[in-house]
Amino acid sequence: MKQRSKSENASQPAAPAPARPGDYELRYVPCPKRVRVEFNGTWIADTTRAIVLHETRQPPSHYIPKEDIRMDLLRKTTHHSHCPFRGDASYWSLEIDGRRVENAAWAYEAPYRGAEAIQGHLSFYRSKISALYEGDDEVPFLEANIAGLHANPLAGWLLKDAWKAASAAELAKQFLGFLRASGCPVDRSTVIIPTLHPQIFATVLVWRADSPEIRIVYEPHDILLQPRFADSPFAPIIRGAGGVRRRLEDAGVKLDFPVVRDLHREGATDYLAMPFRFSDGQINVISMTSFARGGFGVAHLGQMYEVMPMLGRLFEVHALRRTAVALLETYLGHHTGKRVLNGLVKRGDGEHIDAVIWFCDFRDSTVLSGSLPREEYLEQLNRFFYCMAGAVLKKGGEVLKYIGDAVLAIFPTASGAEDACRRALQAAALAAERVAAANGEHPDAPPMRFGIGLHVGTVTYGNVGVPQRLDFTVIGTAANEAARIESMTKELNHGLLASAAFAAQVPGKLVPAGRHRLKGLEGEYELFTVAPADITPAEAKQA
Repeated sequence: MKQRSKSENASQPAAPAPARPGDYELRYVPCPKRVRVEFNGTWIADTTRAIVLHETRQPPSHYIPKEDIRMDLLRKTTHHSHCPFRGDASYWSLEIDGRRVENAAWAYEAPYRGAEAIQGHLSFYRSKISALYEGDDEVPFLEANIAGLHANPLAGWLLKDAWKAASAAELAKQFLGFLRASGCPVDRSTVIIPTLHPQIFATVLVWRADSPEIRIVYEPHDILLQPRFADSPFAPIIRGAGGVRRRLEDAGVKLDFPVVRDLHREGATDYLAMPFRFSDGQINVISMTSFARGGFGVAHLGQMYEVMPMLGRLFEVHALRRTAVALLETYLGHHTGKRVLNGLVKRGDGEHIDAVIWFCDFRDSTVLSGSLPREEYLEQLNRFFYCMAGAVLKKGGEVLKYIGDAVLAIFPTASGAEDACRRALQAAALAAERVAAANGEHPDAPPMRFGIGLHVGTVTYGNVGVPQRLDFTVIGTAANEAARIESMTKELNHGLLASAAFAAQVPGKLVPAGRHRLKGLEGEYELFTVAPADITPAEAKQA
């Protein structure tokens, strides 16, 4: 007998190790019977060549050759999934008599080695067809053996399905729904997750078994001072005091919190509030209430306690994304933050955009910073930013940065240059109205004065700096021109000046202010200022 060389042996796949009890297995077995698939009264597949996949903890899947399927009733979709055993799956939707069932069938068009038996075959989700027959017998619809993933069915659900939740609210809704469906008598639940946000202290998810949707409450930071939080079980738990359990059926139960007393009056039988931690040590809280006789049993609480670390990690993933979004929007702006979150993170990433460039400056701020106590000056500076940047945001602009006592903002012209310029003027009028109101409300403080420069043009909108410290901003001639136009407001004693390009987009709204040379720029620029009769506080209030 001819011996194989080492190179020939190396090219041959190794024989699979013998399966051990409990190992994950896949077996592709030809079906000896005729297999038919029916949907809504229509036969969509009929074959004697089906392959049945038997997979550990999964119901059998029937793979049918494409030649034996009514492919005219299927439409390929863009959805894909991956299996480490079979490869990448493509999906098809069913379309029959105007009814469409999304992603009802799948196939491994280029299966991995070991799964070649199902190449050129499709399989149908049993939950998306009416019936599947082997011979004359309908094959029963079986669910996956979730409990087999772990002795605790909650762990099985978390491993298999929890990752699909698109948000913390959806995760809470699905988890508590599964918990109740598995026999745990939970009727109400509240999840509290402290949030890193300048305006929000915590995200609160309120679930009720008799309500189809979960309620989301964003509690402000001053909730810490309000009795409804300070006197609740949540306050000591978040401070690290552990959990709270009150068996409300018991005689002499300790009714030491308002929420416990309220639930006792309503007829609740059991109340539980316990912490769960994130990887950084942050303490969050989940509470559960039962109205069932006997409340929560040991098995119910034991199962839940066992999976809390895993559940906590899933909540943490959603919390981290929300934190990232909140911080990017707070420090970069809504649209800029979204761009960064979507991948514009490298130096040089960006785009050329047409926009109104808004540049405003706080007059006499240098003198004020030297004459006022630091706290009073910061209060006055933030008051100015509220008037200016707040007005920009109110009218749909994007505040890019605070440069000392100045504000750089843009109004992208995606909806049209005329609309962007109109909104920029409305923001200027609103800012002026707010400054006048603030000066009236604080007569003892030095009156705020300002200058606003407006220009419209093309700028580069993207990342500049060094890789270790980037800034997302606008650069270009148009941005420089807006800053130089603003600097002329003090010289010409106008609160607002705009370029000719800007004025051309809002005919009749501005009046000429002469031709002037701008510092560092060649030639003369025709400037325009506000026509008081055309820009009024009433117009500034329009949406």
